[in-house]
Amino acid sequence: MEKANVISELCDNLMCGERDKGEALLTKHYPFYGLEYANRSYSKLQMLNIFIRDGFIDRYSAQKLIFPPVLRILSETYPNQFPYHPNWKMNECHPAYWDLSPTIDHIVPIVKGGENNSENLVSTSMLRNSAKSNFTLEELGWKLYEPGKLSEWDGMIHWFMEYVENHQELLTISNIKQWYMTVQKVNGYS
Repeated sequence: MEKANVISELCDNLMCGERDKGEALLTKHYPFYGLEYANRSYSKLQMLNIFIRDGFIDRYSAQKLIFPPVLRILSETYPNQFPYHPNWKMNECHPAYWDLSPTIDHIVPIVKGGENNSENLVSTSMLRNSAKSNFTLEELGWKLYEPGKLSEWDGMIHWFMEYVENHQELLTISNIKQWYMTVQKVNGYS
């Protein structure tokens, strides 16, 4: 039943003094899901493993994603043309941070019964993650794309490692250093 029609019928039930019918209608066709927000944070290693598994592809759009510290290096190099903001304020940071930077998302939101495990996690852009929020793919009319192949697109992770190895001064930037050390753990760069 269309959501607007549920509300319309609910109001009709109220007008006719049939409050109980309204409760049943809501329970069946437009139930309330209490949103339980748990502070879920993931280590850089957990995130990187998902990004690599998904081949640095946005699983909701099939678009290529860029390893996050690559963007940060660009901001350090071109601060006026590629600005960075620590809280990613849209009017103060380059749109690439929203369009191309990967994050992880629950395919089936936790609040709708999804599990907090790697099978329910995918790579997506910050923009799509924000747009998806607590909706299911079906509610948005989205689909899940196949993971990419790391051999075809690696999110520029190899470029990042080579560039940082040749520009060690970048390791004074905490975020870049953390990602660099994380890649070393995953790929055995020691």
